[in-house]
Amino acid sequence: MAATGSGLLCGKVAIVTGAGQGIGRGVALQLAEQGARVVVADINAETAAETVAIAQSRGGDAVAIGCDIADSASVEGLVDTVVERFGTLHVLINNAYLGNLPGPLETKVACDFARALQGSFYAPLAAMQRAFPHMKAQRWGRVINMCSLNGVNAHMYTADYNVSKEALRCLTRSAAREWAAHGITVNAICPGARTPAYDRFAAASPDNAAQLLRQNPMGRMGEPEQDIGSVVAFMCSDGGSYMTGNTVFLDGGSHINGVSWQPVAR
Repeated sequence: MAATGSGLLCGKVAIVTGAGQGIGRGVALQLAEQGARVVVADINAETAAETVAIAQSRGGDAVAIGCDIADSASVEGLVDTVVERFGTLHVLINNAYLGNLPGPLETKVACDFARALQGSFYAPLAAMQRAFPHMKAQRWGRVINMCSLNGVNAHMYTADYNVSKEALRCLTRSAAREWAAHGITVNAICPGARTPAYDRFAAASPDNAAQLLRQNPMGRMGEPEQDIGSVVAFMCSDGGSYMTGNTVFLDGGSHINGVSWQPVAR
């Protein structure tokens, strides 16, 4: 697998977890478009293969490697495999999440929070710690953690998700402070984009989905590849070398005044 000869990320090796669909797929395609060797990491081999096929059809460089973020050892093995196969790792995008059904806080049980934290905190932590020595050795690294406006604004019925994403944001800032001296940037993105998960929400709560669009200053949901992936690609490039510890809202302005997120509780 040889990297393409041009683009912002030519010669870089990148991992995107949860890249079989949605935002992860959009990010993976943009990184490949910009010349990176992209590892599409997903538990679903079929959707991961679809992402790889799209990237390759455009002349990009991508390969699928299975990964289950429910098991931190699987995440560590992913990083080890990538480094063994390609010699190093430059970019780590922690995007995958272990979903739970929405429900009132008083109905949430400990295992709901444990599952959310495993997906959005412990798995990214394991990947970051495994990637760190390689990024440190080359004095160049980019880590982007996908967080959520749900956590920032404490939206209803997703307390477990909110908590896990805010824990990840805190981890992001802590790593940014400690790793900056090694040429490693660590940032968080709170995206708002049309994904299969969003489509399920809109189907279950059409009135709320319409309300969200009315409250969005741009009046639309973002597109994973163009609106999220293109910004991620820049942040991962040499041009993003002075940007670290930030939370970037890619949501059409929904964070400015907030939006009314009220999914159907189970």
